[in-house]
Amino acid sequence: METFIARQPIFDMNQKVYGYELLFRSGLDNVFRHTDPDQATSKVIADSFFLLGIQSLTGGKRAFINITRDILLNEFLFLIPKERIVVEILENVAPDGKVVAACEKLKRAGYLLALDDFVYDDRYQPLIELTDFIKVDFLSTEKEARSGLVQEFGPSGVRFLAEKVETLEMLEEAKGMGYTYCQGYFFSKPKIISGKDIPGFKLHYLSVLQEIHRPELDFGRLTEIIKREVSLSFKLLRYINSAFFGLRNKISSLKQALLLLGEREIRKWITLVTLATLGEDKPEDVVTQSILRAKFCESLAPFTGLFRRSEDLFLMGMFSMIDAILGRPLSEILLEIPIAEDVKKALLGEENRLGEVYQYVLSYERGEWNKLSEQGLKLGIDEGRTAHLYMNAVEWSSGFLVEASTIS
Repeated sequence: METFIARQPIFDMNQKVYGYELLFRSGLDNVFRHTDPDQATSKVIADSFFLLGIQSLTGGKRAFINITRDILLNEFLFLIPKERIVVEILENVAPDGKVVAACEKLKRAGYLLALDDFVYDDRYQPLIELTDFIKVDFLSTEKEARSGLVQEFGPSGVRFLAEKVETLEMLEEAKGMGYTYCQGYFFSKPKIISGKDIPGFKLHYLSVLQEIHRPELDFGRLTEIIKREVSLSFKLLRYINSAFFGLRNKISSLKQALLLLGEREIRKWITLVTLATLGEDKPEDVVTQSILRAKFCESLAPFTGLFRRSEDLFLMGMFSMIDAILGRPLSEILLEIPIAEDVKKALLGEENRLGEVYQYVLSYERGEWNKLSEQGLKLGIDEGRTAHLYMNAVEWSSGFLVEASTIS
């Protein structure tokens, strides 16, 4: 039976990842329409901790998991290490005596508690006194209420998490109101610093990106560009001489190393290493998510009739967060990178076949299962494969980051 997963990062206000909300679907027959909440929550717990491995899903960060009344009262949560989870009480769980008692027991055992999609009501007061996080939906809650909750309960030590923060203005508003964490896709619209120059080393790396994505790769010209960046030259030679290739003789020529890799692999490898370098002073999750998204997009190619466009799908995912990495408008950056026009249009929100795949990937990441079902039918994707492809992308991207750290 397939397991479907989405991870949504939760950031602190310094844009560092604090944890991930994990979202699962229970199967092909009912997940989009009639999922049993208790079954879905049980599957979150069982699959993340006993099947897939929580370390691979969250990288050691805390997992925020939605908890139903029955799961709470049956004390299943004590199967999970308290250091790995935030118990997120759903908004439809009535705060009666049994629920409060169960939360008190979890609190005494050292678990962190959160109230999801919180709207104040007097009957929640006993839970507020126990909770560590209050999550507020910024799309559905009035501005006055968003601010008033922090003023009322913030002094008691409750940390506030702004959900569905999707614009820079919403992020700045949450900061100003005293929210500690935020969740949403505001990185798709990063803060633009007017007049900010790209430092010299970043300019070199951007030149490499431009060169490797020209229709005809000139190995001589590419070699000359790489020579200007000592760190990239070192990484390339160390990579090609690693045990992975099993070469009998060491390679000392940059051009020879490039020729051994071949056009396809050198484009991919340099893109990955370059973007990892460009993102060194940005939140780690931006680069991680870019790499994961690139592999996920590429893996969908043969299942969407785009087998010959797999490399373009990879680049589409890879460059989907380049604006957050460089701190510049996406439309401006894409003018400087000679990738396919339909890739650029897809990233800028224009409708085309590649854009449909991109939107499918975003829906999966966000756990928007109803939307995903409709998009999958349109694309002709066998949904039974999607979870497997995503988990392969998670493992592949994690492996790349480990490898990258050893050659940094």
